[in-house]
Amino acid sequence: MSQLPRPAHTRRLRVAAVAAALLGLLLAPAAVPSAAAPRLPAGPGSAPTVAAVASGGTAALTGYAIRSTAEVPDTAAAVSTPGYATTGWHRAGPRSTVLAALVADGTHPDPFYSTDQQRIPRRDFADPWWYRSDFTLPDTAERTSLDFSGVISAADVYVNGRQVASAAEVAGVYTRHELDITDLVRAGTNTVAFRIQPNDPRKHLTLGWLDWLQPPPDANMGIVRDVLVRRRGPVSLHDAHVVTGLDVSSPGSGPAELTVKARVRNDSQEAATATVTAAISGTGIVLREDVTLRARETRTLVFAPDRHRQLRLQRPALWWPAGMGPQNLYGLHLTATVAGSRSDSVRHPFGIRDVKAPLDSAGARRYTINGRPLLIRGAGWSADELLRWDTTAAEDRIKAALDAGLNTLRLEGHIEPDEFFDLADRHGILLLPGWECCDKWEGQVNPTGTGEKWNAADRLTARASMAAEAARLRDHPSVLSFLIGSDFAPDAQTERDYLDALRAADWPTPVVPAASAVTTALSGPSGMRMTGPYDWVPPSYWYDKREGGATGFNSETSAGPSIPTLDTLRRTLSPAELETLWESPSAPQYHRSPSRTFNTLKLFNDALAHRYGAPRSLRDYVAKAQLGQYENVRAQFEAYARNATDSTDPSTGLVYWMFNSGWTSLHWQLVDRYLDQGGAYYGAKKANEPLHIQYSYDDRTVAVINRRPDAVAGLTARVTLFGTDGTSLYDRTVRGLRVGGDGARTTAATVPAVVAASDGPDSTYLARLTLTDSAGREVSRNVYWLSTRPDVLDYDATDWYHTPTTTYGDLTGLNSLAAATVTATARTTRHAGSLSTTTVTIRNTSSGNTPALLTDLHLVDGRDAPLLPVRWNDNQISLWPGESAVLTAHHRTADPADGALRVRISGWNTPATHITPSSP
Repeated sequence: MSQLPRPAHTRRLRVAAVAAALLGLLLAPAAVPSAAAPRLPAGPGSAPTVAAVASGGTAALTGYAIRSTAEVPDTAAAVSTPGYATTGWHRAGPRSTVLAALVADGTHPDPFYSTDQQRIPRRDFADPWWYRSDFTLPDTAERTSLDFSGVISAADVYVNGRQVASAAEVAGVYTRHELDITDLVRAGTNTVAFRIQPNDPRKHLTLGWLDWLQPPPDANMGIVRDVLVRRRGPVSLHDAHVVTGLDVSSPGSGPAELTVKARVRNDSQEAATATVTAAISGTGIVLREDVTLRARETRTLVFAPDRHRQLRLQRPALWWPAGMGPQNLYGLHLTATVAGSRSDSVRHPFGIRDVKAPLDSAGARRYTINGRPLLIRGAGWSADELLRWDTTAAEDRIKAALDAGLNTLRLEGHIEPDEFFDLADRHGILLLPGWECCDKWEGQVNPTGTGEKWNAADRLTARASMAAEAARLRDHPSVLSFLIGSDFAPDAQTERDYLDALRAADWPTPVVPAASAVTTALSGPSGMRMTGPYDWVPPSYWYDKREGGATGFNSETSAGPSIPTLDTLRRTLSPAELETLWESPSAPQYHRSPSRTFNTLKLFNDALAHRYGAPRSLRDYVAKAQLGQYENVRAQFEAYARNATDSTDPSTGLVYWMFNSGWTSLHWQLVDRYLDQGGAYYGAKKANEPLHIQYSYDDRTVAVINRRPDAVAGLTARVTLFGTDGTSLYDRTVRGLRVGGDGARTTAATVPAVVAASDGPDSTYLARLTLTDSAGREVSRNVYWLSTRPDVLDYDATDWYHTPTTTYGDLTGLNSLAAATVTATARTTRHAGSLSTTTVTIRNTSSGNTPALLTDLHLVDGRDAPLLPVRWNDNQISLWPGESAVLTAHHRTADPADGALRVRISGWNTPATHITPSSP
């Protein structure tokens, strides 16, 4: 999503060369998952480890020596010859942009702090850069090839002094390339060199950063996926995958059929007969077939259930999203042998699940999985700004998303490497990948974007990109759909090309023409809308069934800014920037967005000052921001959950914009760069509880939402309203509630429109909602701070990114809350490995009637720095005098060198204190 128009340019490429090369890419092999690679090398003095490729094996290049071509006078033949001296070159990891390497070796400063990124000269990246790596072979008895994607933006490729591909052929970050280098390699050391062309997302089908963050000065030029060196026998296997069919007439329990497909290719100059064996782990299925091929012939091999009855599974182990069932995975192992010797093999996991997404009566796309309804509770995913891959960091973020109750992540471009999709499969998070908006990808169709118009070479690159990503992603059960358009749908020719490529790949899930509300000739209505908002609106906004309110499927929506915790702010901004943050509410903020629409926090800050009172200090500003973000994010997810079962215009999905940021940001994030968690995150986590009680801002109803599979009965709901002085204004208990499963709701009560508040007609008051089960255990607690004066929206003045507020609710009464006293005890238990659990029992010991509002717990070290990441069962809770709660944190074991682990407790009206956990 972007609204930054720039002048158009014309791309000049050798169309004929691109056409010849990229048509072949439509049959490129599927990606093979590789082991996690180190993010970056040690520094400029170290040399990349040489990749050793065993007989019949596959190995990724382990790193590169890199340098600007402006500093290398030697020829490409010399640079790509074994033994060439790279003294003075920089060292890069196996997946690295130029800037990522230069930051790692200290050439350039950390671009994530303050405005240090502006100190990095863009002229350093105006010329192509060499990426040079060596690999060794024990012999030349087998065929050898280079297999890769992830080049930004394009590259000339050389092996042992000879050019094997041009930048016209190796163009686009997603296109996959298999280059046969058998005749060029030798026993011993071999060299591959890439001359990487500069990137410009306006001109190339790569990726950019739109209005998400300040773009990196190198525009991410480099190689960001593994370059694999493959060795095979005379017959090779390609495009191996499993097509699954599931009977959903009885949701979750129907039989399934499997079809195994692969292309078998004879790479030799003589006829050959290969025995192809397909084994599926967990089933006992082993199938064999002999395939006779002429020299250089390719044939598609199909193991189908009509010929192999064992491919019909009566009780398949299904893959489910987290919270709906287990994440069962099978494994496909395909082997080709020639004359009794292994020639090639392929191994990868797959899952059995059925995804459908028909349009409902209101035209909204409504997903089901394995026959069961699914409300999409999603958020937008961002890659790292420098495209550094870190498997542990990605897994931490996926776990945080699941912990916040999300079930889906949307990838608008920036389609991550194989390990990301493996993690999603394993943890049960659904994915919505697709192409990004507003740059070259929408150059043909987006009049407000920055992308240039396509030429014939671009069309081939786009089609090859779609074919490669479809083949790479199709067997991942976590992939829910592919969005072939974002803000705009592709034009008719491009849509046809994309759909043909997807169909050829046996794409198994719904294809969505755009994330916006469009209809195309081939795909029909998108069933989605992209109404925003992208900047501040009040919590009540989400309950109106108009604009971005809770109806249909909203693919991008949130109230915009997200101020991180004070700990993170101090790691992100300079002291002067921290002062500007709260003292100059209309000032441009470098860490918000490069967009002129979003480069300040004015709308957010105006609302904060009107509703909560002008900030008195940085700490006060951050505290008020956490309250505001908590109530707003919670309302967004709660409104969509409540309206999901409406008989007219129900909500079917939302994608919070966004889950995370690729750098240190004040913009569009539920979690910050360091995975610290503030009001936005805990608002989402509260709203998305499996069994949840909630208040509705529009009609004041109290509803119970049950996301568990089974119905729950014998529930008791209690609603109590309080003045800010602690006076009870209303109290009602409703017993014997029952609510169905899979997102069903029941209405427990309606709160009075007028409460007898003690401090005036426009006063602030508090609502405490509790839900207990049939045994009297509290299963959900939810506390709201409300105003008798509503926020008033001017819908007639709505623009593409927000709806103005003309009258603000009055929450300034929170400033008069008396100080609360809390006490706590804590205990930390170390587990095997490096994991620990800290359990905190916290109690409000105040003598009066004042609650401890939004009480936050942080694990910190001896310097009071947060221990991250941490997953709490609950946090930022509100307790009345005499009430207590037990909160549990799962985390990595603290490093003793950082000092004793402590629990920092603070809150809106609770002074900060620290306690030291005991040990068993």
